[in-house]
Amino acid sequence: MPEEVSQPPTFEASLNELERIVKELERGDLPLEDSLQLFESGMRLSSECKRQLEEAETRVEVLIKKGSDVVAVPYNPDKPSR
Repeated sequence: MPEEVSQPPTFEASLNELERIVKELERGDLPLEDSLQLFESGMRLSSECKRQLEEAETRVEVLIKKGSDVVAVPYNPDKPSR
């Protein structure tokens, strides 16, 4: 049976989870180990959100660099834009 490849969560879902983690940490009533685990999860989510934002920025830059003829070009992170 083929293994399912899970898609990363959407930017919005990651951001919502990050906000939930921040609120939980701000309460300040968690044991240290739980706080550390939440902090680590938050850092991973923050990195993923940053990656997704950078990818979106690159896609916008590709559109803008096409000059007066704005042409949508599929973003390929492995291929440098012209």
